[in-house]
Amino acid sequence: MGTLVIKNAHVISPDIDLPKACVFVENGKIDKVEGNCGGVPEGAEVFDAEGRMLVPGFLDIHTHGANGADTSNASVDEMRTMAEAKTREGVTTFFPTTLTLPHDDLVRIMQGVAGYQADQDWAKAPKVHIEGPFINPDCTGAQNPAFVRNPDAKELLELNAIAPVGIVSVAIEMPNGVEFVAQMKEQGIACSAAHTAAKFADFTAAKKAGLKHLTHFCNQMTPLHHREIGMVGAGLVDDEIMIEMICDTIHLVPDMIRLVWKLKPVDQLMLITDSMSASWLPEGKYDLGGLDVFVKGGSARLENGALAGSTVRFYECFKNVIEVTGLPAKEVIKATSWNQAKSLGLEGIGKIEPGFCADLALLNPETFRPDAVWVDGVQKV
Repeated sequence: MGTLVIKNAHVISPDIDLPKACVFVENGKIDKVEGNCGGVPEGAEVFDAEGRMLVPGFLDIHTHGANGADTSNASVDEMRTMAEAKTREGVTTFFPTTLTLPHDDLVRIMQGVAGYQADQDWAKAPKVHIEGPFINPDCTGAQNPAFVRNPDAKELLELNAIAPVGIVSVAIEMPNGVEFVAQMKEQGIACSAAHTAAKFADFTAAKKAGLKHLTHFCNQMTPLHHREIGMVGAGLVDDEIMIEMICDTIHLVPDMIRLVWKLKPVDQLMLITDSMSASWLPEGKYDLGGLDVFVKGGSARLENGALAGSTVRFYECFKNVIEVTGLPAKEVIKATSWNQAKSLGLEGIGKIEPGFCADLALLNPETFRPDAVWVDGVQKV
């Protein structure tokens, strides 16, 4: 792999806003970033960014599917289809995310992910997000209640032995919930509270045991109340807990997005898509874990009206936050990959700085849709 020089780039990275920059890439890594392009090495591949925004590739730690493919279908080919679609939206690393399903189905899913990991020709999928089956049966949302079960470390570790688990979403108030969080911490697996009716006291106990994240903040969790602040209140008041945000303006309306970004330090925020198979496809009827999903007006819902993941693309979330909050891109960009990478111990991801992976997205100035995407220095889009 030779030298790549991306010139005339408007580099946006955490706390960095550098117009007309040059990014030099060697062997899949960023070698240097210069404010003004000097000499270009002989024989280097040169890409003219023409002043467009160059950002670190997005890290989507919560995505079920895209372009007709679904993690739960347990197919290497579907994983590849999903990875290709995610790459087109600027995602260079993603965590395929499961649903509440029987154990044997989860085993097959992990085998499919492992198959893709052996030959990752699009976005990288280093770990899996297990969302369900360890949730509260009264807070299932679009998860199938028939397969809900109590937190089980033995089952989770069996799945982890097939393909690495990065995150497990769990209802911390369920039997063995707090103990499960502590067991996962010992294994280096992040626990995220999800589909939960937990009270603030439950949160406090789980946080002490090692709870790190809150899954799709505000959705399917105990709401804020003036006599019991619940999980939404916990997410707002705690100084360390990381929160996932689906900033499609549906799961969180613009005013809620504005409120959270005003109250929470940006270092504790993580954008996700929670996308399902209908992402990148037209409106119509789709399937999510065996449940019928109807997509209309950009919203994916079960027949009973419950939201069933999203159809949003990651770059749209980035654009929405900038427009809703008015914050500078160099601040918002932290929530697109760097914060996730820090929380989960993924090195070399989330910044345009020497030594980092050359995972990059060049965004259209009007739509933010990527015009080019590089994974480990190789252009994929």
